[in-house]
Amino acid sequence: MPLPRLLRHVLLPLLLAVLVAPALAEPSVRELLERARAATDRDPIEGRRLAEAALQALTAQPDADLEIEARLLLCDHHAERDPEAAQREVKIIGELLPRARRSGLRAGLLGCMGQMREFASDTVRARALYEEAVQLAEQADDADMLANALYQRGYLRGVQGELASGLTDLRRAHQLYSKLEQAPRVANVLNAIAIIYNRMGDHAQARDYFQQSLRQLEIVGALREQAVTLHNLGRALENLGDREAARLQYEAALATSRRIDFPRGEAYALRGIASLANLAGTADQALARLDEADARIGDAPDQRLRAQILLQRGIALRLKKRYAESVQALERALRIFAEADSRNELAATYGALAATHAEAGEWRAAFEREADFKTESDRLLRLQLDQRFATLKIEFDTATKDREYALLQRENRATEQALQHEQRANQLKVIVIGLAAVLLLALALLMLRQWRTSRTMRSLALTDELTGLPNRRAVLTRLQALLDQPGSPPCAVLLADLDHFKRINDEHGHLVGDEVLRSVAARLTESVREPMCVGRLGGEEFLVVLPDTDLEAARQAAERIRESVASLELQRGATPWKLTVSLGVAASGPGVGTVSDMLRRADAALYDAKRAGRNRVIALVA
Repeated sequence: MPLPRLLRHVLLPLLLAVLVAPALAEPSVRELLERARAATDRDPIEGRRLAEAALQALTAQPDADLEIEARLLLCDHHAERDPEAAQREVKIIGELLPRARRSGLRAGLLGCMGQMREFASDTVRARALYEEAVQLAEQADDADMLANALYQRGYLRGVQGELASGLTDLRRAHQLYSKLEQAPRVANVLNAIAIIYNRMGDHAQARDYFQQSLRQLEIVGALREQAVTLHNLGRALENLGDREAARLQYEAALATSRRIDFPRGEAYALRGIASLANLAGTADQALARLDEADARIGDAPDQRLRAQILLQRGIALRLKKRYAESVQALERALRIFAEADSRNELAATYGALAATHAEAGEWRAAFEREADFKTESDRLLRLQLDQRFATLKIEFDTATKDREYALLQRENRATEQALQHEQRANQLKVIVIGLAAVLLLALALLMLRQWRTSRTMRSLALTDELTGLPNRRAVLTRLQALLDQPGSPPCAVLLADLDHFKRINDEHGHLVGDEVLRSVAARLTESVREPMCVGRLGGEEFLVVLPDTDLEAARQAAERIRESVASLELQRGATPWKLTVSLGVAASGPGVGTVSDMLRRADAALYDAKRAGRNRVIALVA
């Protein structure tokens, strides 16, 4: 064959095949999974399609780890839309796990199961699953799964009112997602942080975080999370009283949700628009929007969303003077919020019920619900104050001391405002009673009550209610005072954490867990003498401050405490059981004498003690 014909008929087709084949090659399963993850926040339907394509590709070359990753994406997608489909994925993942090489994937399964329980308002079971997921991910040293589990647990802690611990979890998740360079997840964490600030009552700070999250989500094109954040920003603006700005955000959330066919996002946005309509007194418009929301949510399992829709429906029905229907809707919302332990919404529902009963002339029922509203509101106020003080100590934003001082000033102003509100409420009670003839005596009694209330609030601010020990704020203030003394000798801290405390709560119940904490607190009090100080940091963690003590002496003191706790005789029923404690020890020294540094080193030592088998003391040298 002549050379020109050889080039044209043989060599040229071969060359074209070599050049074109890579471009026509099917993407790998790993590439499909990465594209599915990227699409999840941008277009959930496309994310599901890519995950299913990855499963189809795995039929030719099975891989348990990759199949679990694909099914976790599908489980996450179905959890908020189709519980039965999500449960099928859970079952298949459970069968695949024994063959998986990556042990951290089990944490992902627990996270999806927890998400399903959370949507069903079973927050107790959801919290337990998230706790277990965090532990498994930490044991497996799986940063991706750990970040997801911390995010889920931190968000739920915020819903349940544990705002400071929720921020701690979200801070860790933020750091992990940043290291993993997962920009959409970083923005999601900022969104969750903003929600916690909103629950604290700091709506301006929440608004700023939502806006920061929204800018990041716009950069990466995560439309689904943009819809969620736009709705949350609308709520913050509504809380700030800027209704027009809130309406614009709700409508933007609605348009974005419809663009990507995100029914749950549409329902949340419609609920927000209905809330504004209720505030404006246009009940018919509110009910129309709520009907749309019900139609869009369909059979979705998000019970808290259903309750929020019912709350607004109850308010709208009250505006239309359909009191029986209003009470029925609000009572249904109340049951869901109570089951979900959603404190903010619970207080709002009590208030709405009181207003409905009052307008209907049902004064006894109105009085009872108003009392419930007052109790829940006071509890929320105390919680917000306590949690705000706690957040100053976790140093989430690596803020300067000036910013910490500004936050403290804001808390003081909030406390003063709370006292002023209470004083006005008491004055209104005096007017209602009508004891004008004994006005001087009433004022004297009011002053006495104010003094007692102030003393009680101060005691509550410095004392742990369960154990009677100084709380986190009090014991850290004591430590700061020691470190601030000029020319003060070195001091040490012991960070103690009960071993397997979660198992005690799970097996014996929280009442037994509380009794165990009180017993340990009593034993620690017996083991510590002035000028030493012991306090409870939270949960099962205690802090002992040892003035004028070096590291070795502190370690010996920690050993005595460990032995003392181990000698406790505990019994539930006919079976006695033992309790142990792990302790981390740190001492002050040149350049390492700040509260944050000592707590960080003590926490690191405690972590080493836990990892080394628990029931031991480890002292960390600076």
